[in-house]
Amino acid sequence: MRFTAIATAASGVGVALSSSILLSGGTIIAFDEEARALDVIRGGSLLVTDDRIAALYETGKPKDLPADTEIVDCTHKIISPGFVDSHRHGWQTAMRTMASNTTLPDYLMRYVGPAAAAIYTAEDVYIGQLVGLLEALNAGVTTTLDHAHHTWTKGHSQAGLDASIDSGARVYWNHNFAGMGDYGIPDQIADFREWVTTRATADSLTTIAAAYDSWTVAPPEDTRAVVDVIKELKIPVLTTHWMGGVWGLDNSPALLHSLDILNTSTAVVFSHAVALDPIAADLLTATNQFISITPESEMHYGHSHFNSHMVQDQAALGIDTHFTFSTDMLTQARMWLQRVRSRLFDEVITRWKVPSNNPMSANQAFLMATRQGALSLRRPDLGVIKVGAKADLVVFDGRTPGMLGWADPVAAVMLHANVGDIVHVIVDGQFKKRGGKLTFEKYDDVVDRFLASAEKLQRLVGEKPAPVLEGKWFGRDAEYGHADEVDVIRGPGTGYGGLFLDTSDKSRHGPEYASVRGDGKDEL
Repeated sequence: MRFTAIATAASGVGVALSSSILLSGGTIIAFDEEARALDVIRGGSLLVTDDRIAALYETGKPKDLPADTEIVDCTHKIISPGFVDSHRHGWQTAMRTMASNTTLPDYLMRYVGPAAAAIYTAEDVYIGQLVGLLEALNAGVTTTLDHAHHTWTKGHSQAGLDASIDSGARVYWNHNFAGMGDYGIPDQIADFREWVTTRATADSLTTIAAAYDSWTVAPPEDTRAVVDVIKELKIPVLTTHWMGGVWGLDNSPALLHSLDILNTSTAVVFSHAVALDPIAADLLTATNQFISITPESEMHYGHSHFNSHMVQDQAALGIDTHFTFSTDMLTQARMWLQRVRSRLFDEVITRWKVPSNNPMSANQAFLMATRQGALSLRRPDLGVIKVGAKADLVVFDGRTPGMLGWADPVAAVMLHANVGDIVHVIVDGQFKKRGGKLTFEKYDDVVDRFLASAEKLQRLVGEKPAPVLEGKWFGRDAEYGHADEVDVIRGPGTGYGGLFLDTSDKSRHGPEYASVRGDGKDEL
């Protein structure tokens, strides 16, 4: 199987009409580093030179600009730092709407690991990863930590890396080390070393990083080899799923600390952190490591997040399995804000008292979706608007129906904006979305390739029977339990229903996609 990477000079680099851009006359959500707080500049301007924020002005018409400056009118618009997604699996885009009611066991048995490896070609991984990252850019996500667990072969792995580079997004592509048949940890490490030494460049928007989940289940020599290569190559970011409790997968800060990996230059991001307790929280603070809270995922799958709100100064937000639910950070931040408020309000009300204050502000949610994500990567130059920071920016139209009448720009973005309100997205000083449209020049070709891949993969998954979830969870101590189902229709019908899926050979997107073979062996 051969896949075609989109690597032309124009494809993923965005549009840079000049070396300096002035976003003029907008309301800027800046960050005051000294006060460690947001700072709003109304009717101001922001100068981008090359890849950096060169200046902030309190006027819409500053003087003495560089001669080649392109002026972009941002009157009635809100200029925000780009959003940072600290946990996503981009390659899974093709499965959208297939798993709207799924459980975590069902997800693990049908959509990842060996089940996915059996039907995904390298082309499928490439085009899914690319479309997923373009989708993120469209939603104002300028930086993505991608937990790349599509690393079943060298070809699949490299496809995801190539797509990340071609997307033009700022991506931490975290190669997931996991023994898969003939492609064991030693081979993966050899390939990983090759990519780090030959593909990583100082000016690349894609950073090659690491992911590992098998701390307690892999042979000790494999774990030691992974730790050694991370240290040897000074890998900037490591991520791991940390569940605990009934779920198992006890990849805790204490465990990683015992392997001498928390007190290094490598940033470690613990996704979900279901088993968070005061000891773990203290260890995160002492070593300046972060958890990634993925609110909608953790509610959808039943992970829960009992104590995550207690350590928000060492926490960021993420999206996770974006094919299953919302894909934008606006929604995740909004969900988390109201989830925390509800939880803390309940604590007051159960004491038979009336809450006299709101326990979490829109400002804090905004910071979690921007600056906190950047700090989880140890990148204080991302997720903020300040002089010298990277020019990763999102511009919202303040005159759309849902935004009209705003007074507080942070509240407008956090509580009222949607992806359709995003006019411009700039990454590293280059437009990735302009005038409401992505600047990716081969986007129509990408759509065609993606739809062909998605129809094939969805048909193959739809043909498989759902797993029977009985007995014990993956052979662990915890047994499966049945959750009460709520009804919305009176009488014998419940309204629950099934999924409205069409897995026939007839294309849902036009006849040009109907000829794709369903055996996973396509030459696209």
